[in-house]
Amino acid sequence: MIGMSSRGSVRVVRSILITSLPAAGAIVVFGTLYGAAAQPLIGTPMTIASSMFIFSGALQFAVVGLLSAGAGAPALLLTAGTLNLRHLVMGAVLRPRIGGSRLRRAGLAFTLLDETFGFAVAASEEAGAERTLFVSGIACHLAWQVGTLIGVLGAGFSGVEGLADAIFPVLFIGLASLAATTGTLVIRALAAAVLTAAVAIMLPDIRALAPVIAGVLVALPGSSEDARSGGENQA
Repeated sequence: MIGMSSRGSVRVVRSILITSLPAAGAIVVFGTLYGAAAQPLIGTPMTIASSMFIFSGALQFAVVGLLSAGAGAPALLLTAGTLNLRHLVMGAVLRPRIGGSRLRRAGLAFTLLDETFGFAVAASEEAGAERTLFVSGIACHLAWQVGTLIGVLGAGFSGVEGLADAIFPVLFIGLASLAATTGTLVIRALAAAVLTAAVAIMLPDIRALAPVIAGVLVALPGSSEDARSGGENQA
């Protein structure tokens, strides 16, 4: 019985990791951008440390922008407080789904990102919001560190910027497609993501339309769903 439980746990963790991979891939790209942009301003040790302990892409990019503009500590603190207000809302939504002590919940709060929040909210009963938040948070944290290190080691900001712009809408398509419950829907979501990236890279002038194209593809009903729906209606 213990063995079955252990195998089931491994299977659930593997499923969460697979679900997190698209977001982690995009996070590597943005981490690379951050590392390349921050290293000239605050140096290599501080750039790496900021990614390890702050772990907030929006805040870290904002800090880089403020430092570039010569902003002081009050502006940095105000920006940090404002950007992190959304975590109060996300935390309130997840609170009923996460148990344990306050210390345990405080530790999980470190893994609360926009992406991991989406994963946790959409988590199945078997996976659970708490485990999903933790596992996906670790995956995203490691991806952010890898990206930051690549940027610090000399990846060119201009060379990666176009790729990041292309992957950004794909990230949110991945989050939106978490509700896919069949293999057909998963394949359709992957095709939409690939098409979105292709349009964004090859046709940058209509990049804003790429997510719309993907959204239409994901939303269109498939023949298998129609057939199943029709059979249920006849029954």
